[in-house]
Amino acid sequence: MAKDKNAPSKVEVAKVESAHLRGTIDEVLKDPSKDAFEHDDLQLLKFHGTYQQDNRDQRAPRRKEGLGKAYSFMIRVALPGGVVTAKQYLDLDAMADKYTYGSIRITTRQAIQYHGVIKDNLRQTIKSINESLMTTLAACGDVCRNVMASAPPFTDDIYTQIRATANEVAVDMAPKTGAYHEIWIDGERQTLTDEVEPFYGETYLPRKYKVGVTVMGDNQIDIYSYDAGLIGIVQDGKLIGYNVVAGGGLGLSHGRAATYAQIAYNVGFVAVSDGVQAIQNVASIYRDFGNRNDRKHARLKYLIGDKGIQWFQEEFKKRADFELHPFKEIPAVKNEDWLGLHKQDDEKFFYGVFVENGRIDDNEKTKCKSAFKKIVSELGCGVTFTAQQSLLFTGLSKNDLKRLEEILAEFEVPKVEELSNALRYSMACPAMPTCGLAVAESERAMPDVIRELGDKLESMGLGDTKLTVRMTGCPNGCARPYTADIAFVGRRPGVYHLFVGGRLEGDRMADLYAADMKVEDTISTLEPLLKKYAADRTDGEGLGDFYQRLLGRSERRLRVTGKEEATFDEVQPLVQLG
Repeated sequence: MAKDKNAPSKVEVAKVESAHLRGTIDEVLKDPSKDAFEHDDLQLLKFHGTYQQDNRDQRAPRRKEGLGKAYSFMIRVALPGGVVTAKQYLDLDAMADKYTYGSIRITTRQAIQYHGVIKDNLRQTIKSINESLMTTLAACGDVCRNVMASAPPFTDDIYTQIRATANEVAVDMAPKTGAYHEIWIDGERQTLTDEVEPFYGETYLPRKYKVGVTVMGDNQIDIYSYDAGLIGIVQDGKLIGYNVVAGGGLGLSHGRAATYAQIAYNVGFVAVSDGVQAIQNVASIYRDFGNRNDRKHARLKYLIGDKGIQWFQEEFKKRADFELHPFKEIPAVKNEDWLGLHKQDDEKFFYGVFVENGRIDDNEKTKCKSAFKKIVSELGCGVTFTAQQSLLFTGLSKNDLKRLEEILAEFEVPKVEELSNALRYSMACPAMPTCGLAVAESERAMPDVIRELGDKLESMGLGDTKLTVRMTGCPNGCARPYTADIAFVGRRPGVYHLFVGGRLEGDRMADLYAADMKVEDTISTLEPLLKKYAADRTDGEGLGDFYQRLLGRSERRLRVTGKEEATFDEVQPLVQLG
């Protein structure tokens, strides 16, 4: 029987039948005979902030022994703006040791992930997170996920309002179901016949909804890559309102031309007091018109792409009880990672430390987990996680700075001046062995790739070049590859699509430069372009900018499709250079 294209997807049916995200999660948690969840619960768990995974490295040997998969869980902690207190950071560190593989992973969206939590520890881990006044609710699932915000902890009115707005959005858009508290905190299921979700309804959103809040000129959080965003507009030193952007998203599917990565559209300008409602308005349009039949085509970017930005703006105005003004012009964006020492205000400082691929642990290269624990324990400083997978130690006194650098040196954590630019601006998703979507390595492959590339750049006199290098193990784009100067997107083990032409500022899409490239061919594939760049670049011109100039482009490129091509025709002359 042919599938009805208008029928709701299985996930939509699961949400409706879940009793507001309860499913049978509580029953399975209490059943000692089960080490994993099945069926609809696998989707519902995501709303609670956890994914069921298994160690893919162990699949083959366990199969030989007649064993099933080695199941465990990834837990994501939602942290609006990436901000935690000293106590919360130390609690996160302790929970990593008690319940996981022992590491903390900073995501590319200012959240925290734990990997390797077994089912028997799942409830207690999430309960412990809540006891530390943090949550995993809505860190995943078809809802508004962790709300991002500009990372620097400046205490002026502008940045204070930016963070406040991010927190207000997080509270406003959080699911109101009692299921989370029942399952993970009380452990007692209630029978509620009249419970409602006032905004989401029983079907929630068609897919994930990602939001960020920043200030004009500062695109550290890559705001154009999310479903919705607020860009603070400053005049005469005051925040006067927000430019609203919508319809960004960096996931696509290999071989499906109808899927694409998209830079967000400009929607309009609203007053500061209307920023939170603007984000809800965007979400309400998505909720009511988004595709609920095909999850591959269910993101907000496809709705706007199909109906047009003018339709979207008109629908926004119909729903708003406030004025939507024309989008205000903003200065050129920049992306500051805030590594090293910076003044926070007249008396305090903050200090940014690079964390390679966001993995806080102790290994043969560095003992950053021990270092960070000691810094926070001794200095009592706060911590802010950044969209570049690094962290800022905040609220430092002048007397704290020497001790902080002593601890970094003690545990061999590199300072910013010791990093190559290739390494400093690099990111990778976790991929193997835990992510079920990964088709290639990422976090485990990136260190070798980035150091080989860094050495090559240095030998060509390009060591001073600021360029973004990103890697993902699949086309879903968790490390935001499609806006990078250079990016690797996994195709199969050891093989990647190579993208070129984005830039650090995060407001332009890259091109597919070479398809199905073996990772060991990275340098030989890029060398012709790098040689020409070294010879012909202008002062301060980034690699992506140089590449776009060679192609005669002046407008930012807004989209990358999932269509398969060997290389773009216009790139062919470049690969013959050298």
